[in-house]
Amino acid sequence: MDILVLGGTGAMGQYLVDLLLNKGITTTVTSRKYIKSNKPVKYIQGNAHDMNFLEKILKKKWDAIVDFMSYETYEFNERVNLFLDSTAQYIFLSSSRVYSDSDKPLTENSYRLLDVSEDKEFLSSDEYALAKARQEDILKTSGYENWTVIRPYITYSENRFQLGVFEKEEWLYRALCGRTIVFSEEMRKKKTTLTYGLDVSKGIVEIIGKEEALAETFHITAPDNNSLTWEEVLNIYLTEIENGLKYRPKVLYQNHNDFLVYRSGLTKYQIKYDRLFNRSFDNNKIKKFTNTDNFLPPEIGLSICLKSFLNNPKFKNINWRMEAKRDKLSKEKTPLHEIKTLKHKIVYLIYRYLKTK
Repeated sequence: MDILVLGGTGAMGQYLVDLLLNKGITTTVTSRKYIKSNKPVKYIQGNAHDMNFLEKILKKKWDAIVDFMSYETYEFNERVNLFLDSTAQYIFLSSSRVYSDSDKPLTENSYRLLDVSEDKEFLSSDEYALAKARQEDILKTSGYENWTVIRPYITYSENRFQLGVFEKEEWLYRALCGRTIVFSEEMRKKKTTLTYGLDVSKGIVEIIGKEEALAETFHITAPDNNSLTWEEVLNIYLTEIENGLKYRPKVLYQNHNDFLVYRSGLTKYQIKYDRLFNRSFDNNKIKKFTNTDNFLPPEIGLSICLKSFLNNPKFKNINWRMEAKRDKLSKEKTPLHEIKTLKHKIVYLIYRYLKTK
């Protein structure tokens, strides 16, 4: 087989490429950055949002295309036929954020926000959950049947640890610096589902080239009995930090309205229409291809991954405006030598000591 992976350099994409490599499958991966090719994996530098770049790499016919890219809906509409004409199977990475609230484990036929929401402001946007649902609909009404929709949910890895809407830079960095974690009082009791990225990628590998997976939608998540509350997730993190660093970080819980300060614009909808829902999944459909009962339980996987991370912690850029707000709330101070640039020092000082909002 000859497989193209678009945007395959993220955590889940890297797992997928490694699995394909282990199977000896010839794989081509697009990346904005230069990466040296290592047969049978070939890296092509370019922007998969650029139609000229896409048209060039899609001149050949691929056995499968796995698309990890995130598109605006108009952008996806412009290229969907090109994708479907260029492959025997186009695998579209959607998201389980498309689902509406449910008091039962979600199935692939559960209601989507796009179909049932009455929030006109929300529906007028192209927020992530709506964009993914609209793009699913574009595939379903395309007249083609050589597509498969995958809906992963929250994934973790040796370098990614989410806490509600926060990435590790927004909570774990503080914890490792000895400062208080700020989290949502309302969110802490909500049930969520975290899945090891490698397990999701194993599921994707199993549906590649399968005719019975065409024109179908699957979510690939940890099973219902592995769902945890966010408070339970946080306690797993805290215990592992305590085991490794010999201190247990403090946590400050905020009420809902105050917590929304940390999310503005469209990102507020991630809280309102996802993280404040209880999320568990019925995986019977994907079990035809992969046994999700064998997925790594999050209470084990999160501990293993965080323990590995703590041996060599690396963070992306820190938002010093938001760190200043958290410090003000927790009555803590970040030493200025910790902040690398003069610009960021000034931003921190303004929002820590002068700004009221």
